Amino acid sequence: MRWIWIDRFVEFESRTQATSIKCVTMAEDHLADHFPGFPVMPHSLIIEGLAQTGGILVGEALQFSTVVVLAKIPKVSFHGYAHPGDTLTYRVRMLDLQADGGIVEGTASVGDQLVAEIEIVFASLPRSVVPNAKQDFVIPSEMLRILNVQPPSTGSSG
Repeated sequence: MRWIWIDRFVEFESRTQATSIKCVTMAEDHLADHFPGFPVMPHSLIIEGLAQTGGILVGEALQFSTVVVLAKIPKVSFHGYAHPGDTLTYRVRMLDLQADGGIVEGTASVGDQLVAEIEIVFASLPRSVVPNAKQDFVIPSEMLRILNVQPPSTGSSG
């Protein structure tokens, strides 16, 4: 099962910044249990949405030639909740980019209310050392199509 925690990009500036959105709906199974009577988007899934947005920003900057993985979250703070019916807006900005990875800072908000702030460190790994890298390991082809970016060729032996 794939867990894709962004619905679409609304802005994408290569090597600089990206903005995506996630519409929170009561149809999502995890909201039935988190929390009964007070459904909110779990903070861990907000982190994942920010990481997917930032990971694609880093991956695209590196021409998707490597596998970009979350390496560390040095800072994260939460200031509120996202409820069913809310639209989360994820904004990430590139702080640093090197051949071996990148660092982004980001925010999640609902309207003008800040929900989360984060800094994420990504590592860039050669495809040869990552199991299943030829099977869209971290950045699935569906997400690349959202950006109109073609995934790297994995050859005919894939």
